[in-house]
Amino acid sequence: METAFAAYDAFLAVLRVALFIAAVLLAVVALLDWMVRTRRINAFSPIARFTRSTVDPLLRPIEARVVRAGGMPSAAPWWALVVVIVGGIVLLTLLGFLRGQFVAAVTAPQRGAIGVILLLVRWTFGILKIAIIVRVISSWIRVSPYSKWVHWAYRLTEPILAPLRRVIPTIGMIDLTPLVAYFGLWILEGFIVALLV
Repeated sequence: METAFAAYDAFLAVLRVALFIAAVLLAVVALLDWMVRTRRINAFSPIARFTRSTVDPLLRPIEARVVRAGGMPSAAPWWALVVVIVGGIVLLTLLGFLRGQFVAAVTAPQRGAIGVILLLVRWTFGILKIAIIVRVISSWIRVSPYSKWVHWAYRLTEPILAPLRRVIPTIGMIDLTPLVAYFGLWILEGFIVALLV
């Protein structure tokens, strides 16, 4: 088992370096494409021809979203860079989280029934906290609550957030109930774990 964890850790280390190199290369490409789009580089140069023929077709979906949101098409390369960086961070975080959960699942049975119960309690609260985070992020980027990607988060968290909304007022346009629910779940999880240990 130790060799599997060591191999997984080595894979994560290689993936971190690969994602960093990809982000740096994309930053250079985004800078060049932005310079072509804003006419800082001659439109007839080899670099401009390369970006128009190779990079721009890849950026069309992002450019369309940027324009629909009211942005400038010249911002598309920078948004592509943001998507890659945030996607890389999310991927690395998810893989690290899965490693931790796998370690917990392997070591829980060694502690007997209490270990398994603790694992189930932590997983339950972990899923609820992840659902709250997904719900908040989806509201920031304006994903429909009925989208197949986030609907599960709304179904899991609405029974927790609906009663809180009746008690906690919003501050302007800011709904504080997800924050209160997240910290409430964190405190409740700590309390239950302390009782079981």
